[in-house]
Amino acid sequence: MATATKTVPLRDDPVQVVTELLARARRAMDAYENDDQARVDEAVTALAWSIYKPEHARLLAELAVADTGLGDVDSKIVKNTRKTFGTLRDLMRAKTVGIIEEAPERGLVKYGKPVGVVAAICPSTNPAATPVNKAMMALKGGNAVIIAPSPAGAKTTARTVELMRRELAKCGHPEDLVQILPAPVSKESTQALMERADLVVVTGSQNNVQRAMRSGKVAIGVGAGNVPVIVDETADLDDAAEKICASKVFDNATSCSSENSVVILDAVYEEAMAALQRVGGWRASPGEKAKIAATLWQDGHLNRHVIAKDADVSAEAMGLPEEAKRARFFMVEEDEVGGRNSFADEKLSLVLTVYRASDFEDARRIVRAILEVKGKGHSVGIHTADPQRPHELAASTDVVRVLVNQAHTFGNGGSFENCLPFTLSMGGGTWANNSISENLNVRHFINVTHLVTTIAEDKPSEEELFGAYWKKYGA
Repeated sequence: MATATKTVPLRDDPVQVVTELLARARRAMDAYENDDQARVDEAVTALAWSIYKPEHARLLAELAVADTGLGDVDSKIVKNTRKTFGTLRDLMRAKTVGIIEEAPERGLVKYGKPVGVVAAICPSTNPAATPVNKAMMALKGGNAVIIAPSPAGAKTTARTVELMRRELAKCGHPEDLVQILPAPVSKESTQALMERADLVVVTGSQNNVQRAMRSGKVAIGVGAGNVPVIVDETADLDDAAEKICASKVFDNATSCSSENSVVILDAVYEEAMAALQRVGGWRASPGEKAKIAATLWQDGHLNRHVIAKDADVSAEAMGLPEEAKRARFFMVEEDEVGGRNSFADEKLSLVLTVYRASDFEDARRIVRAILEVKGKGHSVGIHTADPQRPHELAASTDVVRVLVNQAHTFGNGGSFENCLPFTLSMGGGTWANNSISENLNVRHFINVTHLVTTIAEDKPSEEELFGAYWKKYGA
């Protein structure tokens, strides 16, 4: 039987703790058969099974809710299994070690190589699923990983790491390929890890992302979510409402991809609101909207007693009527886009802001204004039957992902019904001060050596390159 996670003696100096973890990680990499794709794939599958196994998926979901007080158990079970299964599908289709690509007509052979020891900074919203997701990608690239959990979810993450290590040992891989910062996790120990690992991958608070970018090491951070979704006059309103509801209420809106605002065109505004009410949305009056605002933000911060809580708990805290306690989510209507700590901001709760747009151009304006408050670079959605409008939205909006007629939470981080790779970390490009403008995936966990041989000369004539310019402007 595999041993439990070995405990590194906690000393006053976090640098010494991290140094010992890194030494063990590098020894594990030396023993890892990471030049053998089949053995690497076995290690990745072992990590997937550690959380996908039904009793483990439930155990870790229950621990996460008890540990953090965020989300709900059933949603986290789905997240633990669906994200893991989808990521495993993607990883099993990828070549990452040895020869990963050959193009003889170009005289090119590519070899995949490890990046080294990965520091995986993980959030409290997904204290089990995100560590496994990042560990799978790291080991697929032939690397070792050291996980820095959120202090709020540290117990869950520690148990998750224990299960991953157990499965690695079962198939003969070094357990120290996956390690965790020992408790109590601190900013100092996390910072020491970020400054000494070979690659830092950060999901969670923007403070952590910014500190990683200043660590002096190669860092991949992801931007804040604050997803706005347009519903136009051609949309199937009942289908749109069902998808918005399913996405909004999943895990009590802890996902960065959860809809935070819906922008409805005036021509179908009341019909769309009625459809949202039919699926469980509760429409707040102006007075109740004020109560929600006063409860949701306190002292300039989101109220942890309300965020990611069940609807009845939130309604009670907000002083809403009994009818609201039986709703699935709450709708507040806004005339203008406010600033930070307004209903235009990310809410991490079952509160959905609704805007009325005069036409599609106005809807695009509102979406851009929302993203300037928070979420620029992340993603937007649209429900429409017009094939051209998604293109217009994508061309004019500074985001990495535009989802069409989809439940945003289930599509944005990868889906079995779209082409996006499964992940729990979505890059926002330079718009979000991120180094990647795509979903985090295994390509970010490998270095590539290019073997280049000569080919027949590929040199065009001067006329081919300059001819059009000369003709238009003269030589």
